[in-house]
Amino acid sequence: MNLLTRPALVLTALLGIFALSARAADGWRELFNGKDLTGWKANAYPDSWSIVDGTIRAHGTKQSSHLFFIGDGKADLVRFKNFELEVVARGEPEANSGVFIHTDYVTQSEALRLSHGYEIQLNSIKKEKRKTGSLYAVVDLDKSPVDETKWFTVRITVQGPRIVVQINGATVVDYTEPPDAKAQRTAERKGRVLNPAGGAIALQGHDPSSVFYFKSVRVRELP
Repeated sequence: MNLLTRPALVLTALLGIFALSARAADGWRELFNGKDLTGWKANAYPDSWSIVDGTIRAHGTKQSSHLFFIGDGKADLVRFKNFELEVVARGEPEANSGVFIHTDYVTQSEALRLSHGYEIQLNSIKKEKRKTGSLYAVVDLDKSPVDETKWFTVRITVQGPRIVVQINGATVVDYTEPPDAKAQRTAERKGRVLNPAGGAIALQGHDPSSVFYFKSVRVRELP
């Protein structure tokens, strides 16, 4: 090795270490390793999930499937109560998906829709009324803020009763759950409330006609 190159290599290594330390210090935790589905578990139809070019590919092969973050697997589910969640995603044309928070494995129908928690809608289907960024069936957007076929960033912040959804840095939903939220829900939406104990994070594989990709899923817990 040329002696002149050693200082540069040492400096590069040190900068890498400093960068890793900075990422750890700011509290963000990457949930997807970019290689495989370690730390994740499908509640049904696991063939709905695969890794393509370093991304998670969601394609509901039969009915709806949800991919839950389970961490090291020591607990059945990893629960998050107050947090920021950032997801970088894109979809094929005419595709539906979603990100669930404060949820669990309980389903409400033969279609295996999740009963509990909130869904942040991801949707490029023209005829669908609830567009990307909607807090599904609670605060619905009638116009998509992005072109879903290109990578976009969803940030979801939950602190106390407040849920904020941002798409590419712009706030599209700012909702505070009222104390009587459950009483305000329709019969099939009774579970669309925050869990005082926190809940799981899950990605949705909606149906056989929909394909979405996720290249980053990271979370930062808040006090």
